[in-house]
Amino acid sequence: MDGLAQLIAQLGQQARAAARVLATTPAARIDAALAAMAKELLVAQTDILKANAADVGAAKAAGQTLALLDRLTLTPERLAKCAEGLRQVAALPHPVGAVLREWTQPNGLKFAKVRVPLGVIGFIYESRPNVTVDAAGLCLKSGNAVILRGGSEALRSNTAITAALSRGLSAAGLPAHAVQLVPVTDRDTVRLLGEAVGVIDLLIPRGGRGLIETVVQTARIPVIKHYDGICTVYVDRAADLVMAEKLIVNAKVSRPGVCNAAETLLVHRDIAAKFLPVVGAALIKAGVQLRLDDAARAALGDLVTRHSSLVTAAQPADFRTEFLDLILAVKIVDDVAAAIEHIETHGSHHTDTIVTADAATAEQFLAGVDSAVVLWNASTRFNDGHEFGFGAEIGISTDKLHARGPMGLEELTSYKYVVRGSGQTRG
Repeated sequence: MDGLAQLIAQLGQQARAAARVLATTPAARIDAALAAMAKELLVAQTDILKANAADVGAAKAAGQTLALLDRLTLTPERLAKCAEGLRQVAALPHPVGAVLREWTQPNGLKFAKVRVPLGVIGFIYESRPNVTVDAAGLCLKSGNAVILRGGSEALRSNTAITAALSRGLSAAGLPAHAVQLVPVTDRDTVRLLGEAVGVIDLLIPRGGRGLIETVVQTARIPVIKHYDGICTVYVDRAADLVMAEKLIVNAKVSRPGVCNAAETLLVHRDIAAKFLPVVGAALIKAGVQLRLDDAARAALGDLVTRHSSLVTAAQPADFRTEFLDLILAVKIVDDVAAAIEHIETHGSHHTDTIVTADAATAEQFLAGVDSAVVLWNASTRFNDGHEFGFGAEIGISTDKLHARGPMGLEELTSYKYVVRGSGQTRG
């Protein structure tokens, strides 16, 4: 067994032992540990921000994109939000031990379907050191140990954060190995985590399509996938256009480098000539590059020539691309049915929203779009564990089994059947 394989095996053994402890740890001790972890994050703020500054500096020197730099950067405010997220998770109801269903059979056997931890979670992610905190908090609250494998661009940040979280666990009397970071970013570690049959119960990759496809192709254990966030806003002919402008600007501009940012704008043909010049001007003012189909270019009027550097003709691939940048593909459609057809053909089943005052049209869209999250008169940016009241999320699943959408505490559990008898035998 080579060095990397030995490393992953050791992390796995330690996580397995920690998971056995967590499965029977009282809820109050779990919550105390989360509070201690939040405290240690703030105590270690100077060290964490110093490590993060080194990561950001290296990323800038390597010519990384502004979107990646935004995801990578920690500030005192962002770190405080991470600590507050742990406290919010601590305040949530405990999923482990919850009785989902109870019944008694005619023979007197009493059955209960009870939530239990999954065991050991492997979490592979890129760029965002705040996710280290979210993942650790959610896994601990749901009784799971977690092995974290972050990206090379955030290794210093993740190392400092994990050290603080481990100190919090130890202070609360729980195994420090309940939260572990793979201390190297060799690509083979991704494969080795996926081959940890009998050690890791679920693998969650969170990042670009290349990372997720690599994990899916090589893993021998269950994987929850988070594929592209090709999110669409459809503006119906019955939309409040002031509302529609506000929503699309928020969905595209507020944080263009995240998975719930809008990448496509669909506009009903009947209101395109009125709406597109207004929303186009607002988006251009915000620095958004518009990639328009022929009908949208015609509707945009003289903005096309006045802002030629930001307004270009859309290519077919633009409507199947997660830009993660200030770029938006724009298309005019005939009706809501055409919008649904476009999303089902070109989207990624992540997050899609309709803007309309027509309830029947909205319900047609909500029923017809097969995405993890569909919204009516709300920004795509609301597909987020915090916004759902989950405290945090470990990812947004575009799968249908066993979890879909923001993955909070319940999605990190399974269940078992507990049967209580009084001497019954089966004939």
